[in-house]
Amino acid sequence: MPQAVEAFIEEARAWLDAAAERAPAASKGWGEGEFSVAVFPVRTPDEERAFLDTLAAWQQRKAAEGYHAITMPTEFGGLGLSDDHALAFARIEAEYDVPGRHELFSVTTGLVAPTVAAVGTEGQKARFVESFLTASSWCCQLFSEPGAGSDLASLACRADRDGDRWILNGQKVWSSGAHLSEWGILIARTDPTVAKHRGLTAFLVPLDSDGVDVRPIKQISGSESFCEVFLSDVRIDDDLRLGEIGSGWSVALTTLAHERANSSRRGATHRPGGSAQQVLDTARAFGGTEDLVLRQRLAQVVAHERIRLLSTARVAGARRAGASPGPEGSIGKLFWVNGLAPRGDVVASVLGPRLVADTGEWGSYGWGEHVLGAPGYRIAGGSDEVQRNIIGERVLGLPGEPRVDKDVPWNEIPR
Repeated sequence: MPQAVEAFIEEARAWLDAAAERAPAASKGWGEGEFSVAVFPVRTPDEERAFLDTLAAWQQRKAAEGYHAITMPTEFGGLGLSDDHALAFARIEAEYDVPGRHELFSVTTGLVAPTVAAVGTEGQKARFVESFLTASSWCCQLFSEPGAGSDLASLACRADRDGDRWILNGQKVWSSGAHLSEWGILIARTDPTVAKHRGLTAFLVPLDSDGVDVRPIKQISGSESFCEVFLSDVRIDDDLRLGEIGSGWSVALTTLAHERANSSRRGATHRPGGSAQQVLDTARAFGGTEDLVLRQRLAQVVAHERIRLLSTARVAGARRAGASPGPEGSIGKLFWVNGLAPRGDVVASVLGPRLVADTGEWGSYGWGEHVLGAPGYRIAGGSDEVQRNIIGERVLGLPGEPRVDKDVPWNEIPR
């Protein structure tokens, strides 16, 4: 009989009281404490590694009780409990002074680990799942390519069989945290003579292999969290193949399903990029609430966030009733992303030159990281256009986009 959520919360809170300090108030008043509204925090490589070390240490401390993987089966060190239990723990954990989030942490523990648990061999499960769940090693996604982002199945990275080994050649891009990772989950083309979705295979690639070149991409905000990865005659053993040959598309969908589920859980407790309350506080501090037009725009920002939270609660309710992660995740992601730009626009109107020239005034120049980083989330985790297609086809039942190359062998598609 699964443990009741109420009893679980009581036990978890007792453990957290012993393991961590209560978090200080985000701000005791305007001008006090830390002010952060960054979408992609700007850190040096050394700062990134130090932060990941802190995250890993906390994750491993939680692992002693199974709190690091609440919904995962006990065979992987988890608790085998429900999403309700996981959400409850996330909410009370947020009350304590514990490390925040990092994209590489979410990918490793929330996407790759459950993918290997679902499709890996027994040997792969024993080798990787616990290591990834406890953040003892890091794994990035090697999916998107310069010519295959939104249309992932068009990817050109090749994997050619050579006895018991595979030779990898190609380029991946937008791989968050690749420069800090030991492993990458990669989708490559193993058969170019069949339709694009059917000729793909998944692999786990050690990123210290000969022929792997990881290059961070400098973003306009100063962040270097994204990378491009070049693979030149990289040789890996067949025991690093994930799933059957030709099942790479299915493996990718498994990973992306976990991404939607992970996004829904995070949406209920945490999102980067600041909050509507911080927008409102900034407007009050700098006189923006005196302008009638700005007041209307502020009201729209606050209403948008409130509706998003209600929508997230509705999805969580459906999950409690037994529904699987579905296209609702696309609605939540799109709704959240579309709320970022209006926040930045309102704040820019309030702050004026303070947004781009650091006057030293608390709560002003920090918004620049938000404004410069927000557009990146329009493509991160699936572009806006892809999310709209999912919503249109799977929620509204609209006809699918014309796909003239759906059943055409990949090597016969014009490029």
